[in-house]
Amino acid sequence: MTAVSRAPGSLDDVARGPGLRLEDLVDRDALQEVCRSFFALFGIAVRIYSQDGALVADAVQDQPVCKYLQGLRDARAACGATVAGVKGADPGEAGEATHPCFTGAVYRIIGIDYDGRRLGRVIVGPFLPADLKEMPRSLLAIDASIDPSKARELLVKMPRVRSETVLRIGRHLQSVLDLILFSGHRALLTSHMHLASVKESYRQLQEQNEKLTQSYERLRELDRLKSNFLATVSHELRTPLTSILGYSEMLTEGIGGELQPEQREFIATIREKGEQLLGLIKSLLDQSKLESGTLAFKMTSVAIEEVLDQVGSTLLPAAVKKGVAFEIEVEKRLPTIRGDADRLRQVFLNLAENALKFTPRGGSVRLVAHADTSTSEPEDDVGYVLFAQRPAAVIVRVEDTGIGIPEGESARIFDAFYQVDGSSTREHGGAGLGLSIVKRLVEMHGGTIAVEPNRDPPRPVADRQGRRMPGTVFTVRIPLG
Repeated sequence: MTAVSRAPGSLDDVARGPGLRLEDLVDRDALQEVCRSFFALFGIAVRIYSQDGALVADAVQDQPVCKYLQGLRDARAACGATVAGVKGADPGEAGEATHPCFTGAVYRIIGIDYDGRRLGRVIVGPFLPADLKEMPRSLLAIDASIDPSKARELLVKMPRVRSETVLRIGRHLQSVLDLILFSGHRALLTSHMHLASVKESYRQLQEQNEKLTQSYERLRELDRLKSNFLATVSHELRTPLTSILGYSEMLTEGIGGELQPEQREFIATIREKGEQLLGLIKSLLDQSKLESGTLAFKMTSVAIEEVLDQVGSTLLPAAVKKGVAFEIEVEKRLPTIRGDADRLRQVFLNLAENALKFTPRGGSVRLVAHADTSTSEPEDDVGYVLFAQRPAAVIVRVEDTGIGIPEGESARIFDAFYQVDGSSTREHGGAGLGLSIVKRLVEMHGGTIAVEPNRDPPRPVADRQGRRMPGTVFTVRIPLG
């Protein structure tokens, strides 16, 4: 067969290897159909073998004379030898050869070559040459029991083909097989390339997975070291700070002698800043304990109304001093919840302090609590499993008329150490731990916390520059349990 030309170093080389076989390039069913069509057109048997002698496809019909000879012992042996010779015949470099049969018939052997290598052979025949006039003597001499008249009668039923017709048939068959092999080679090449791509992608994925695993382990170690560092530093800072606060209190009470008004003012500032620093240290300790899972909880029956009253008592003086209205509204006969009263107080005190801190003079902060006894799930609530019933709960809303939260920042405000204004010149202080701790404490009570989008409050407030304050609403939901 003629070889299809390929550029050196082309992608076809990927699919060319020492193990390439005819069976790898062709579809057996399609090749079988080609053989049947060939037989239907010319009435000549055709067989296709791979290079190792395996039959790949064929379309044959035993000739009457062959059936007759198979019944004679010596003739049957001669037929077997002829068939073996045909199967082992080498078409040579020319790619075509003819093998004679003692019956006078011939076989045409055509090599199947592709990309410079031989993949198999096509055997066409047996058929009688068109110029054969008489029954050859070799047929009668092969077996003494042959009946000459019967042999002649059966031999003439074998198809006769002219040599130029055989040549055209061979070329036609070569063209068809070339197309089949090219198509099969392209499919094989695509398969090899796809497999190679998958293997390479898998290798890269493994490498990336190993790197991610190493990075994850490194981050875990860094996180552990950070937690240990926070716990150690916070503890070491707390001890001397407690002494500073204690001595400042004693000085204020006059234990160290009478103080001048200016000295009292300085000591009051020391105590105020010390209290702020102590609050920061407590937050760091709480964050460290939450991350390590060592924060202790004392679960009891808790009345939210009492918790909010304590928060109000703590913050009301600061609200009056700042000129911000502080209101608490609790639904009557509000059911109790199971939780840690101190931790829940910490949650609402932190939220209310934030609201007060970011609300300008003339504004308001409201804590509103009510029971939610519905069991149906709102369509937009994605925090619960689909079709799961929502347990009854107590909902506390912390509302303010402050500066609000910029769009796009609400998703990150619960991250540890994150602040909306992270610049060194920010107006409001803090370490950015409060909301992170609040969220964890709420979740450890089985609840949820969310911040609503900015909206116009019923009583809008403007800051000193006249800018309208959008306000913020945090909603805490604690299940009754």
